Amino acid sequence: MINNLKFKNFVLIIGLGFVLTACSQKSDRVQEYDKPALYWYNDMLKQISTGYLEEADDVYTSLESEHRNSPLIPTALLILANAHIDNEEYQLANFYLDEYIKRFALSKNVDYVRYLKIKANFLGFSNELRDQQLIEDTIKEIEEYRNLFSNSKYMPLVNTMSARLYMAKASLDKEIADLYRRIDKPKAAEYYNKKVKESWVDEKEIEPVETPFYKYPFEKNIF
Repeated sequence: MINNLKFKNFVLIIGLGFVLTACSQKSDRVQEYDKPALYWYNDMLKQISTGYLEEADDVYTSLESEHRNSPLIPTALLILANAHIDNEEYQLANFYLDEYIKRFALSKNVDYVRYLKIKANFLGFSNELRDQQLIEDTIKEIEEYRNLFSNSKYMPLVNTMSARLYMAKASLDKEIADLYRRIDKPKAAEYYNKKVKESWVDEKEIEPVETPFYKYPFEKNIF
């Protein structure tokens, strides 16, 4: 019993030490200022490599604030966007991608950045039955991409995501039609069934979304 208590206290002390060390490091960074752009850039890379993305965001803020016109800014934005995509933080990734597009719209890499934005949205779908507007918006972005960057080397990847999004949209329309059928609204059900038939997706290829039983009442809109 005593040994177990000592062990728990030891683990608690070690954990507290890590927390205090991290807080101390962050406090030191808050007090840092007037550093060269390369200093902030290297520190950002260090934080990303060690998995501290929140700290990397803070370091980028210092880089951008003190060296707004630094040639390191575009690269830093792309590195942070990719890091947040890898960490499944798609909204933060889109924040950096939108910033890049706003500031460097004429960059030769803009087709890559727009592709990353489509990719972040595509990966961000937690469940197509809850992301109707995001599906619609991303499909529009894909159509714009096709018009602007028809020769881009990323087009095959964009087309693959497009096909899966149209499948998701058809699946959603079919679910809505089934819902209206269950609650005895035949006109509304027919409207959404017509949308499914008008899509290029073969209705027979639409697979129902597998929903965990504990989410079923919410995902399937059962009344």
